[in-house]
Amino acid sequence: MKKLFLSLTFALMAFGASAQVERPKLVVGLVVDQMRWDYLYYYYDKFERGGLRRLVDEGFNCENNLINYVPTVTGIGHASIYTGTTPALHSIAGNDFYMDGRFTYCCSDHSVKSVGGEGRAGEMSPRKMTATTIGDMLKVATDFRSKVIGVAMKDRAAILPAGHGADAAYWWDNAQGHYITSTYYMQDLPEWVKKFNQENTWNPGKDIKMSPDGVTKTFLMAQAAVENERLGQRGECDMLCVSVSPTDAIAHSFGTRGKENQDVYMRLDHDLAQFLNYLDKKIGKGQYLLFLTADHGAAHNSTMLNEHSITAGGWSLGDARKALNEHLKEKFGLDNMVPYTYSYKLFLDRPGIKAAGLKLQDVVDESIEFLKQYKELLYVVDLAKAGSATIPAFIREQLVNGWNSQRSGDIYCVTNSGLYDFNVDNNYRGTTHGAWNPYDSHIPCVFFGWHVKPGRSTRTNYMVDIAPTVCAMLRIQMPNSCIGKPITEVSDQK
Repeated sequence: MKKLFLSLTFALMAFGASAQVERPKLVVGLVVDQMRWDYLYYYYDKFERGGLRRLVDEGFNCENNLINYVPTVTGIGHASIYTGTTPALHSIAGNDFYMDGRFTYCCSDHSVKSVGGEGRAGEMSPRKMTATTIGDMLKVATDFRSKVIGVAMKDRAAILPAGHGADAAYWWDNAQGHYITSTYYMQDLPEWVKKFNQENTWNPGKDIKMSPDGVTKTFLMAQAAVENERLGQRGECDMLCVSVSPTDAIAHSFGTRGKENQDVYMRLDHDLAQFLNYLDKKIGKGQYLLFLTADHGAAHNSTMLNEHSITAGGWSLGDARKALNEHLKEKFGLDNMVPYTYSYKLFLDRPGIKAAGLKLQDVVDESIEFLKQYKELLYVVDLAKAGSATIPAFIREQLVNGWNSQRSGDIYCVTNSGLYDFNVDNNYRGTTHGAWNPYDSHIPCVFFGWHVKPGRSTRTNYMVDIAPTVCAMLRIQMPNSCIGKPITEVSDQK
């Protein structure tokens, strides 16, 4: 009888061991701000073998990965990657958006205080985001034993990916010259962060995002988080959300070509190689799952394109707004009926229109008819009726997905391709983003490491497919507003 009992005990133990859900030790999300998809190949021959080239050669590359909403900007991109949904459902409708009668920043939260610094740089939280993230779902699945941490130079790039239940998010305060957080997460910085800041202070008062050194500080902080929080070393699957911000700031000033952009991508490649080597040793090769993507792309500089007979340039929606306000005043008798524009959108003064006894739809219709006179515009769309607009299907889908009824404005202007939403001249060197076009919406998507099958696919998939792909591989529920679909080709799991 005793032998039978022991046999049953060992059998049950063996069953329990075999039935345990297999997960990687660590999930690393790496978002490179403003990284165009084609940079993977434009710079390929210059990359080290251990960095971005390693991801392309050894990972699974989803080469036709698109953003399926507008506007294509940083706050929305980081939220959409990790929630698997769009502004219509996660409510981050821009870096800034209209909320409670005024424009507000996507992460601002004056109910919290800065930790590690002073002033409003730390008054930030994820509370304006109304959807959960991969990290939130991972914590729920492990009864909150998993750790989730976000690291970036930009606050929104650290906060939104890490989600609501994150253990920490750290971002850079230029005034202090080091990393800070907010009381949303903790009351005091951990001792290891204080030590890191003492050893890595960088020119307080200057913008580190304008230097490749910002890339290096980001990876050093990410590595310090793995080391000191023992991420991936505690018997639970943990998550680290890393975003590289200087690639965006530098390209805005210097464009997608030239020495400055190449320098920051060479630094990114080198620092990534160092980081992957560290993870190989600390976590183990094949024991961590990493994905690389971007929050948006970027248009090539219009001056450069014009020099080679490619049409590009600028058109100011702000100037059009002034002319439209004059027209609407003559028509309806009210001043400043269009108080704001943002990323090709116009925001009407809804409270003022209602107080004057006017119908909102009448003002929308009149505004659209006026704006149609501009030859720079292909379409002018009533956002509340975008689903039935006579426009190309992909743009229509982007407008519907990007429109949050409470935060996203009333009218959208689709410009001729290659036109920025501001005036430019022949001396302009920089670039921008925000439009529906492939230069802004075609972004990298590479999976690497744990149970990733090396290969590539040109099948169309979308930014919102990243979260459900990771969740499917982890065997956890997808975020609560997720609309994406798992990319099944990525994994070799049975």
